[in-house]
Amino acid sequence: MKKLIDFDGLFDEKLAEYIRSNPEKYTEKQWENVIPRLYKQFGDIYVAAAGSTPKEYYASMSDEELCETLERHVAEGVPVSDFLCREIESRGCTDALVGLLSRREEEILTLAVNLAGSSEKAFPAYFELLTSPVSDDIKEAVCEQLKGGADAAKERALALYEEGKERELMLEILSRCKQRDDRVYEILLNAFRTGDDVPMHASYLAAYGDERALPVLLEYIDRDDINFLEFRELKYAVEALGGEYTRPRDFTSDPYYQEILEKIGRRPEECLMVGNDVGEDMVARQLGMEVFLLTDCLINQRSEDLSQYRRGGFPELLEVLKTLS
Repeated sequence: MKKLIDFDGLFDEKLAEYIRSNPEKYTEKQWENVIPRLYKQFGDIYVAAAGSTPKEYYASMSDEELCETLERHVAEGVPVSDFLCREIESRGCTDALVGLLSRREEEILTLAVNLAGSSEKAFPAYFELLTSPVSDDIKEAVCEQLKGGADAAKERALALYEEGKERELMLEILSRCKQRDDRVYEILLNAFRTGDDVPMHASYLAAYGDERALPVLLEYIDRDDINFLEFRELKYAVEALGGEYTRPRDFTSDPYYQEILEKIGRRPEECLMVGNDVGEDMVARQLGMEVFLLTDCLINQRSEDLSQYRRGGFPELLEVLKTLS
């Protein structure tokens, strides 16, 4: 078995030497772009301790040796280099990685899940993890991978849902199925109809994309007893399914926002909501707040008309803030 080599540590040493030799070559901001490029180049540089380049070192290993090396890095506290991870990813070493998915060490599980990705070969081990006493972070990471192959995971997710195991996670996975299935639709719809966690269950219906849910969503969103957070997610779900809801609503007395306003000692008309997500952030205007839409990294999933909002980048925002001070 090959020895463990801390390639990242060796790179850091070379980088420190390079920076000392070129202190004025780049600005701090430029270094942020230069360092990743230097690290990538380091993968093709001969390292005496390895007798090869970092890339060649790992390329000479079998799939099993790569995964054993990954586990040893974690166990011995030696940083896991990108060169090792990229070699594993490029080969698709799922069979070898599945063995690591039976471990209970958080770091190795996280690495194994991320490297195995949405490979169907890993799905049985993923479902074992979801029904095992592992951390919520691991379960969330596993769920993300299963969502990427939801149709292949569907039957197992349906079975576990019926058994009452991790039902919310099963709903999340099932909501990403692309192939229409009445069993999935009915489960998602019935979960919404319970009235529990309305925003989340509405988002599952939106993700699933079955227009048959529209009448149920429209009936619920028109209720006078919903809060602003429920309204926001319901409205998004309605629009995601091709519907429209236009009745004006007043949420200025919503307890959630009232609590925030009380804590900061302000009225809605004295507040400015700044955000880059049209759907998530600009709805604060319905609470009586002024809004400013940051167009840097803009999120406009529903292609709304932006002309109705004050908007711009950070320079424009700064000018707006100056008028308020």
